[in-house]
Amino acid sequence: MILRSLLVSSLASVLAGTSILLAGAQAPAQVPTGDEATQMGRASADDAVASVLAISIDGLNPDALRRLGRDGTPHLHALLDAGASTLNARTERELSITLPNHTGMVTGRRIESSTGGHGVTWNDDRRRPATVQAAAGRPVESVWTAIHGAGGSTALFASKTKFSLWNRSWPASIDLTRIQLDNPLLVRAVRRDLRDKVRAFRFVHLSLPDSAGHDHGFMSRPYLRAVVQVDSLVGVLVAAVRSDPQLAGSTAIILTSDHGGRGATHSDPTRLDNYRIPFVVSGPGVTPGTDLYELNPDYRDPGARRTGYELRRQPIRNGVLANLALDLLDLDAVPGSEHNAGQDIDLQLSDPE
Repeated sequence: MILRSLLVSSLASVLAGTSILLAGAQAPAQVPTGDEATQMGRASADDAVASVLAISIDGLNPDALRRLGRDGTPHLHALLDAGASTLNARTERELSITLPNHTGMVTGRRIESSTGGHGVTWNDDRRRPATVQAAAGRPVESVWTAIHGAGGSTALFASKTKFSLWNRSWPASIDLTRIQLDNPLLVRAVRRDLRDKVRAFRFVHLSLPDSAGHDHGFMSRPYLRAVVQVDSLVGVLVAAVRSDPQLAGSTAIILTSDHGGRGATHSDPTRLDNYRIPFVVSGPGVTPGTDLYELNPDYRDPGARRTGYELRRQPIRNGVLANLALDLLDLDAVPGSEHNAGQDIDLQLSDPE
């Protein structure tokens, strides 16, 4: 009933039937468990996590959660309560737009190729450069290649066609790619996949707030209604995990965004409303209701500052997602990555001595 009652953006309404389904070059692998999991990665306190569900809400300004409160966004607030989080995380410094920031999430790299970044600076469906590797001018690995190399199955669910770049870049490592512009239909596909498939990693991209922001203005009433709608969709996904006894005890959820926004656009990377984003982690071994900066003194809450990469104590960036997911799965960091390359983000309070 929730899915049927949700409204979608005007673009999604026009293209509600648009869906692209791509299978990877190899059949999905089963996720190793027990001794096999220990052999393929590190043994740690995170051994209970066998699967990671990463959710990116496109264009989610943390001020929307404050404005709407618990009544307006009960599912997102419940996720904050259940996990370790901050509403003052950062995008990549160079750009506050969708495809560059999402590519940072899955590679653990900054954007600028001349300083080791992934090189994806565009934000459309162009086919040249054809791959992330071509944009960077060098081989670029990702969370997809790391998990596939360890024998795990992966899936990408996206609501913008530009994400086909990832399937071209790592075709053998993403076992399922589904691109569906209608967010409720996309979430329905994710829910089925959670029920029917064993996977180590799923990445879900939801576009409703961004679409409403571009059509009506970020933080406008239509934008806030879109955040309420996407909150319900997140609730569907969280319920699908927590209602399944096997998933509930072995699945971590990471939720973040590619950028914020206020007014007509989010493209100016020097504006606080554009580069400030949420970051939330919930699941086995995560101390509920904790602040990521308080748990991680090696990372610094940047206040209102934009911050550069040269600082020793970095803010929590959306680009830490790849190596955090791998750490939860007891796998090594993405080769050549920068964000959280030491996999040193703590998600639980230290035991009292």
